[in-house]
Amino acid sequence: MDYRMVKRAYAVLSPVYDIIFDKVFHPGRVRAIDLLEIKPGDRVLEVGVGTGLNIPLYPRDCQVIGVDISKEMMRKAQQRIDELRLHNMSLEVMDASNLAFEDNSFDHVIATYVISAVPDPVKTLQEMQRVCKPRGHLVILNHFKSDNPVIGTLEEMLAPVCHRIGFKTDLKLKPLLERVELAPDQLHRVNMLNGWRLVRCINPQ
Repeated sequence: MDYRMVKRAYAVLSPVYDIIFDKVFHPGRVRAIDLLEIKPGDRVLEVGVGTGLNIPLYPRDCQVIGVDISKEMMRKAQQRIDELRLHNMSLEVMDASNLAFEDNSFDHVIATYVISAVPDPVKTLQEMQRVCKPRGHLVILNHFKSDNPVIGTLEEMLAPVCHRIGFKTDLKLKPLLERVELAPDQLHRVNMLNGWRLVRCINPQ
């Protein structure tokens, strides 16, 4: 999976993305924002903002910057911001594995339903760490490969097809966190059948 494939996949998905990912995955989004524990005046970075489904969930007394590689998705996110008349939210087209922000720029960094859809999850998490302040919250919400042998085998079988449409079904949580030297501060199962994992780490930098 490369960046051209990801951009192509999300350009195709953008018209129907909200229909697929809104209501079904909304409970996880709400809990993810809550785990940030945002305080007035905090700066928050959302990696992979997509069409902006998280945008209405943020408090209005913080500053939020959303980044995404898909211009088609970002157009819908900007429309959402304009409709809600939000002045604390801005968007930038950006590669998540090469963030154009200085070190320690944000109090919190969040990525929902994103980390399995980027070509390089390790580099993306490293960049999230880099731009997050020491002791800041890093929150990841995603599907990860099941520990159940039967389900895990099925996910491996589906992986080649899913890679073609822009996401990984065989990404494992524990090895990913170990590679970036992060340990979960909180770990929850959310959404349908508790099939998605919500992870909060405290940035150790």
